[in-house]
Order: sequence, then structure tokens, then C-alpha cells
Amino acid sequence: MSETPPAATRPTPESAPPRAADGGEDQIQLDIRTEGPDQVVVTAAGEVDMLTSPRLRATVLEQLQGGAELVVLDLDGVTFLGTSGLAVLIELREAAHAVGTEFRLACTARRVLRPLTIAGLMPLFDIHETLAAALAET
Repeated sequence: MSETPPAATRPTPESAPPRAADGGEDQIQLDIRTEGPDQVVVTAAGEVDMLTSPRLRATVLEQLQGGAELVVLDLDGVTFLGTSGLAVLIELREAAHAVGTEFRLACTARRVLRPLTIAGLMPLFDIHETLAAALAET
């Protein structure tokens, strides 16, 4: 028979583990830079999950709608890629196609490539081992 712990030992909102007020945005870092004429690189680092994938989506969509001819998403700094992140990558690919922008991924990290492989998504993306290779003209 379990007893209810005294009020002093029960977690209270003040003693609960801290959570990001911004919905987990501190778990992903995004950097945007121009690499050449009409080339934009978005570098992601951290976790891409249901809390952070909307921010990744919005950031890359903004670049796609900005008129760049090539957008490269550098995922080598990603430590976790969840199913919502996979869904965002598919959506970004489709959005790029719709506006006529080339969309490439730069990544060698198993923690990113493995979920793409398991989901059967590798053939959908133009994936390069280095950022330089992704930026090179094909």
C-alpha cells in the first residue's frame, strides 16, 4: 500500500525541472549564411524533434521563399533526428521543388543518415558528404 508523499516532498511547479519557455528552441541552433551568389547555407545543430522541427521548417522555408537558387541544409551538427524532423525534410524538399530552388543536404553523421535510410527516404534527397561538395555546381 503506497502512501501519498508529504507535501514537502511532492514536486511543485517551482521545483520541477526547468523547461525552455520557447518550446525547446534552446535544443536546436540554426545559422544562416550566404555562400555565394544565390546560395544559402542553413546549419542546424542539436536535436530535430517535435519541439524544434517547426523552427527548422520556418527558417528554411524563409530561405526558399527568399529567391535563392540553392539552399543547402548542413545537418552534421544534428544530434537527434526524430520522425517530425523527417517529415519537415520531406516538406522542405517539396517546397523547394515548388519554387524552383535546388535543395541539398550536407551530412555524414550516422545519427541523421540512419533515420533517413530506415524510413526509405535517402533516394529523395541530394545528399553530399561535405558542405563544399553540396555547394559545388553539378
